[in-house]
Amino acid sequence: MSALLYEYKATDAAGRSQSGRVEAPDRSTAIREVRAKGLTPVSVIERKVRRSLLGPRVGTAEVGQFTYEIGTLLEAAVPIGDGLRAIAEQESNPAVSRMVQRIAQRVDAGSTITDALREHERVFGSVYIETIAAAEKSGSMRRALEQLAENLEWQAETRRRVQQAVMYPLAVAVALGGGTAFLLAFVVPKFTSMFQERGVELPTLTRMLDSVGHSLNGYWWAYLGGLIASIFIVRSMWATPAGRITIDRALHRVPYIRTMLRALGVTRFSRVLGMSLSAGISLIDAVEQAGRASGRPMLASQMQQVSRRVRQGSSLTDALAGVSYLPIFAKRMLAAGEEAAELPRLCGVIARRYEREAEHLSKNLGTLIEPVLIAALTGVVLLVALGIFLPMWDMASVMR
Repeated sequence: MSALLYEYKATDAAGRSQSGRVEAPDRSTAIREVRAKGLTPVSVIERKVRRSLLGPRVGTAEVGQFTYEIGTLLEAAVPIGDGLRAIAEQESNPAVSRMVQRIAQRVDAGSTITDALREHERVFGSVYIETIAAAEKSGSMRRALEQLAENLEWQAETRRRVQQAVMYPLAVAVALGGGTAFLLAFVVPKFTSMFQERGVELPTLTRMLDSVGHSLNGYWWAYLGGLIASIFIVRSMWATPAGRITIDRALHRVPYIRTMLRALGVTRFSRVLGMSLSAGISLIDAVEQAGRASGRPMLASQMQQVSRRVRQGSSLTDALAGVSYLPIFAKRMLAAGEEAAELPRLCGVIARRYEREAEHLSKNLGTLIEPVLIAALTGVVLLVALGIFLPMWDMASVMR
């Protein structure tokens, strides 16, 4: 659900002014979404989304739980307003409780569920809300909520699994960096000073390590500033469509990471495409929506082109021919689904196929990175040890 937030001002068919917010990967997509609401956009402006670093937030797990509870209310035929207030009272997260209370107020005032949720589009995302809107019109709300909840639960579980896989290697990398900096900044200079006092000529490796150590001691603030600046630059790039594609392409050049990201992206794409089509969303909008929901900027960009070709009259099979991101298996399944008019079912087949692959790859990520880190640690220790012991051996030979 990663997208930019845009505020729009528009006019409806009667000439009345309307305003609101939409999430989209770029401004042109935001304009199309405004027009899809039957409005004529007057201005569409990107707004920075401020996220609090302190206090409770509404995450994917909370949205998934809320979706399950809404589906249960519909199944039990409980009045939506009363049920939402009961959910809000039992919710331990204050941010979720306030949000649900606001939704209940809107529903009690006569708004549809879609309109009530649209006020919190930053939390739910455009994919979620447009799916609910289509399901509300087609009368398939319960099925759509069930699919949305399953999709959100899968996303939360996948994120947790990937975080667990990278936590240990990340901790080792931080410890390795900190230990190396300490050795170079404090240990190596002390030994080099001792060797120089005794007239020992320092080898090239020792002089290089000593220079790095003095640099760390004297200009630590520059290294720290460079690290912070690098993080800021990457975050700034990710905030723009072109920057996200650049970073995504860089990540896809790393062999194992490329395979895992592609499996995750194809799984999300297939899940959302099948869910959107089942909810009654048109193929053109569903393809573009699924591309945005995939979380992979490269796939989202290619799906915009596919949507454009289908809108111009091409079949989905022909439009997918130029898509390099989707594997051949996925393309063949989508082509078979279009021919047999069973796209939602075959989207589920694709999702299950690549979900298993993504799960396997994410579980083995830590196992793959661990030997690389061990090799790096061994190399660093060897370099520092050689930098210290080479002049020590020279000093011992002189003393003889």
